[in-house]
Amino acid sequence: MQFINIHDAKTNLSKYLDQVKNGHETIIICKNGQPIAQLIEYNQISSRKLGLWKNKIKIHEDFDELPNDFTRHFK
Repeated sequence: MQFINIHDAKTNLSKYLDQVKNGHETIIICKNGQPIAQLIEYNQISSRKLGLWKNKIKIHEDFDELPNDFTRHFK
């Protein structure tokens, strides 16, 4: 983990991006000595897997029917 100030981050952004990309290093950007941001490598979330909930959810036959006493909330 490396701590740098804002001016240094602006001046050497490309260098720090390369460090994060190649070395998996985390850069902490500070203002007046206080950490305010973290520069880390972006990991794209893998694509969704379809069918994870297959056969785990049951939708009842009357799913689309509203109960008689519930319709009063829509008047």
